[in-house]
Amino acid sequence: MEVFIQQLINGLVLGSMYALVALGYTMVYGIINLINFAHGEILMIGALTSWTVIGALAGSGLPGWALMIVALCCAIVVCCAVNFTIEKIAYRPLRSAPRLAPLITAMGMSLLLQTLAMVIWKPNPKPFPLLLPTEPFNLGGPVISVTQVLILATTGILLAALMWLVNKTKLGRAMRATAENPKVASLMGVKPDFVISATFVIGAALAAVAGLMWAANYGTAQHTMGFMPGLKAFTAAVLGGIGNLAGAMVGGILLGLIEAIGAGYLGELTGGVLGSHYADIFAFVALILVLTLRPSGLLGERVADRA
Repeated sequence: MEVFIQQLINGLVLGSMYALVALGYTMVYGIINLINFAHGEILMIGALTSWTVIGALAGSGLPGWALMIVALCCAIVVCCAVNFTIEKIAYRPLRSAPRLAPLITAMGMSLLLQTLAMVIWKPNPKPFPLLLPTEPFNLGGPVISVTQVLILATTGILLAALMWLVNKTKLGRAMRATAENPKVASLMGVKPDFVISATFVIGAALAAVAGLMWAANYGTAQHTMGFMPGLKAFTAAVLGGIGNLAGAMVGGILLGLIEAIGAGYLGELTGGVLGSHYADIFAFVALILVLTLRPSGLLGERVADRA
């Protein structure tokens, strides 16, 4: 039971980070039906920007939590600027093109961002400094670190804020209207270009937060770190129902739990043949099962709310 609870905690933390990135995928798809495969690289840019800022301020005497806040703010600004530029230069001219063209462009942007990051930050992994207390909280056997508590709390706050933004604000109504019918929305005074750019910016901000969380939790950052989290987050979005905000949240948490609990018991289930590093098997087997039995995802795609 102790192992199960520990893996449950690890799964919630991992799933929280997946959920933040999955929201970026599902928001963009909900509005313009585009799978932005470069979104994982936005997470990577957020992590490496945070690492750079923390290194530059290392001798400033600021406490660890203050360094983290400053680094996060800088990462959000950089990631939002990058994603805004990508949408304006790479995706906007292709809105009327066949759907394969923006998909290939998104893959190309992913490779381009990885290459640029390798040139700027060099290919070697960067050790991410410990900014928060390392003494974990003992829960009667299972433990949870201060960083993990912060990840769970921050994710909960951001998810609640995003749901409020989409459901209760003028921008949220414009996003839902654009998702349902951009042409009709424009006739009603909505500016689809502004709404789409805002969606990319919001998704980038969430990915920047996830990037800092990922680097702080695992203690490293490098130019290829965004590929697997991005792929898992896309899997989570599809698992929950691509284009559905609640589906992205549920899919991210569920995928994290499946992966963590599977990793904890994989060796036992296979008699030691497979180790915990094969935990990806569970995530993609779950995706295959869901798509086979329910192609629209666990919660389905709600067109009117998919922004």
